[in-house]
Amino acid sequence: MSEAVRWTPEAEARLKEIPFFVRPAARKKIENFAREAGIQEITPEVYEQAKQKFGS
Repeated sequence: MSEAVRWTPEAEARLKEIPFFVRPAARKKIENFAREAGIQEITPEVYEQAKQKFGS
């Protein structure tokens, strides 16, 4: 079972900048990135790290 990853309100706001039709996939990728890094809370900084990793 995969652990739930929390999103800060600021990171959620950043996610809303992504077009709605790719948002679910982006959320999943960012959450997987965080889990692999042992991160349990997605902050704007984690969001940016994931974004850079995926080149978006």
